[in-house]
Amino acid sequence: MNKFYVASSFRNMDAVNYVTKQLVNRGYVHTYDWTKNADARDKGTLTFEDLKEIGQQEENAVIESDFIAVILPGGKGTHIELGIALGQRKKIFLYSPDRAIDHVETTSTFYHLPEVEKCYGTLDELVDKIITQLPINHEV
Repeated sequence: MNKFYVASSFRNMDAVNYVTKQLVNRGYVHTYDWTKNADARDKGTLTFEDLKEIGQQEENAVIESDFIAVILPGGKGTHIELGIALGQRKKIFLYSPDRAIDHVETTSTFYHLPEVEKCYGTLDELVDKIITQLPINHEV
């Protein structure tokens, strides 16, 4: 279990890139870097065909991953990726920096399913939790 995907929104790109870098540096395999699409999105040059291709790449990356990390707050895509991961019975690390997932008025029923590991604190604590629960198996 060493392939991962990080789901979030463009407004959390720094956090996504930080978590990705920390996991890759420890030997985990990143299945897809959706943050590379930020420039085209910001320039407004994406077409519906581009969106279809990106969506397929993201869907494939979630399916290919052994686990996903979800960094909140997320957008529509984040929650679709969460749904794909749940449907595939993936392990999910759900990071809520403001603990909004612990309040009935700001949570989702899906955040409380058994596959979802709630994470708080710093991004380093998130990475540590992932590494502790899903250590790299170097055996072939």
